Amino acid sequence: MAHMLGRKFALMLLACAGCGRGIAGGNADGPKIFAEACAACHGPTGRPPEAMAASLGVRDLTAAEFRARVTPELVVHQVRTGSENGKMPAFPPDLLSDAQVRAVAAFVAHDLGP
Repeated sequence: MAHMLGRKFALMLLACAGCGRGIAGGNADGPKIFAEACAACHGPTGRPPEAMAASLGVRDLTAAEFRARVTPELVVHQVRTGSENGKMPAFPPDLLSDAQVRAVAAFVAHDLGP
């Protein structure tokens, strides 16, 4: 199941890259990037659907434990390298620019949550 969802995620990213405009139209708009690139797994508010959390261990970005330690640097690292358990793939640099990664990282660290 995890392998199939990872493949689905990769296909979604490739489709977005192939549309010529990239994620969020190439703009460094943190909320829009989150909506287009992160919400499919983490949910539109940062709280993943129960099925995603249960089957893949998708992190709840609104959880108090995460909110207490999240920094933009932590999010940048996660986006660029993927998760240690391999369930979240790294976003290739050609899909998200450094400015876009910084923008979504700031959004997740400072604006997302309860």
